[in-house]
Amino acid sequence: MEIYERAVQFDPVLRQAEAIYLARLEARPQARSALLPSLWFSAGSSTSHSEDPNRPINFASGQPDPDIISREQDQRGSSFNVSLSQTVFDWGQFLSLKQADRFLTQTEINYQIARQNLLVRVATTYFMVLAAEDTLASEVSAREAIGRQLEQAERRFEVGLIAITDVQEAQAGYDLAIAAEILAQQNLATTQEFLREIIGESVLDLAGPAVEIPLLRPDPANAEEWVQTALDQSLPLISSRIESDIALDEISIQRSVRLPRLSFSGSVGESGSATTRINNLINNAPCLQYSSACPPLRADSQSDSQRYSFSLNFSIPLFAGGYNSSRIQQSVYEHRASLEGLEAVARATERETRDAYLSVISEISRVMALRQAVESSETALRATEAGFEVGTRTTVDVLISQNLLSAAETTYARSRYDYILNVLRLKLAAGSLNVTDFEEVNSWLEEG
Repeated sequence: MEIYERAVQFDPVLRQAEAIYLARLEARPQARSALLPSLWFSAGSSTSHSEDPNRPINFASGQPDPDIISREQDQRGSSFNVSLSQTVFDWGQFLSLKQADRFLTQTEINYQIARQNLLVRVATTYFMVLAAEDTLASEVSAREAIGRQLEQAERRFEVGLIAITDVQEAQAGYDLAIAAEILAQQNLATTQEFLREIIGESVLDLAGPAVEIPLLRPDPANAEEWVQTALDQSLPLISSRIESDIALDEISIQRSVRLPRLSFSGSVGESGSATTRINNLINNAPCLQYSSACPPLRADSQSDSQRYSFSLNFSIPLFAGGYNSSRIQQSVYEHRASLEGLEAVARATERETRDAYLSVISEISRVMALRQAVESSETALRATEAGFEVGTRTTVDVLISQNLLSAAETTYARSRYDYILNVLRLKLAAGSLNVTDFEEVNSWLEEG
């Protein structure tokens, strides 16, 4: 449970799934926003200056004005505008809101799938480490036993009780045991890295199963009932069903493009400008002042305007080059693909559930059989060692018995781990796996 709690906090796969879940929750507000009013505000200010070095045309004579040499103009303006738009009727947007609700439900289910998968990933990696530890312990025990056998063979050779070939065979077995121990150490380090990858830190002391763990048969004790439960509540299967419904909604959304749309829009604004026009006169031009040089003639003007508009807009598409028809047909094919995907998930769910059920049943028998095999191997080893002492068995016989015992112990330990994992996988396939099941498995463990 401690490993699982750390994984919930630090597993990057689950944290990624959580971020995706939170991101996809925004689908509904985005779909709903299309049905709510939209309001814009805009404002601007401008300043301009222009000069015309050409003489203007005198409208009376049609010739360039002899008194004006050039003209200038300064203009300043400002404006603001507030616009509002509101959808009155757009069937496609209402369907998109309904589709967003399905998408939200699917998102929540996918996140729960990630949580369930984390349970199985943690358990699988956890027992991989325990299996590697058991293998290493078995190899160390075998190496020590073979080492003692080698020492005994050397002493017996020194007093002439056995031939040198027996010593060489014991030495070969000892060398192979050292190589197997090195390989087991490497495998243990690798599996520990798998666990560190999930929780972000190394853990060296893991609790293993108790000597006696309850070998419980599935309840109900009927594979077909488990399959039916899985078909009803398997989360991946439910997610696939929702995916099919979303694809079906998409067909209706694409078809709604051909329907009329009605919207309301309005705007209110105000603008103003101030303009100064300057005519630069030549010397001795007629003016109101009696002087040899007339100042420029200035003319100021100002304008202000207010405006508002409201409209009810009706539109209906007539022809879009075949684009809408193509999108409808595309959505039909995508829905067909989702139905096939749903069927594939349903078949896989049925297969995985039935396989997990049968695995639990067979693993119970296998654990009990391997437990007996370990006891038989221990008895056989003691008998072989006794025969070696009296000279009726050879070193090779002892090495074979030791290897058989080591293999039986390792296989027995792994069969218990496989039983626990198959119990979790059965509940995962049936869609009922939760933390309570993990707590139950945790109760089967003990320190040391």
